[in-house]
Amino acid sequence: MDYSLLMEAAYEQALKSYREGGLPIGSVLANHKGVILAVGHNLRVQTGDPTAHAEVVCMRNAGRRRDWPSLTLVSSLSPCIMCTGTTLLYRVPRVIIGENQNFLGAEDLFKARGVELINLKHAGCIALMDAFVKEKPDLWNEDIGV
Repeated sequence: MDYSLLMEAAYEQALKSYREGGLPIGSVLANHKGVILAVGHNLRVQTGDPTAHAEVVCMRNAGRRRDWPSLTLVSSLSPCIMCTGTTLLYRVPRVIIGENQNFLGAEDLFKARGVELINLKHAGCIALMDAFVKEKPDLWNEDIGV
């Protein structure tokens, strides 16, 4: 499985949200062969839905399934507690993140539950989120509950 290709797809979703005026966070869900099954980006601003984080939107877009324990979730940013909980609920065994410099999510919960977590330290993800936090600190703080 080529994690860098999956991350590029998540990064493109983050850029899409940013261009729409939303938070620049994107996600993809892939099967064991690296085939992308669903994509999503943060739609909280665009839809007014406080639960429309990229990972949750991506999983919603994946629909009803029984193969969650064989899938990989990819996110441009370290997942928050809500997105981590959703991932754990469906027993997704592997999470690939673009970065955790701008926000450290609930990674400790993944580790405690045996979920493989890989941080690619993607330069684009880091720079995009850094720019967004500086441009719109109030919107960012609203998203993370500050």
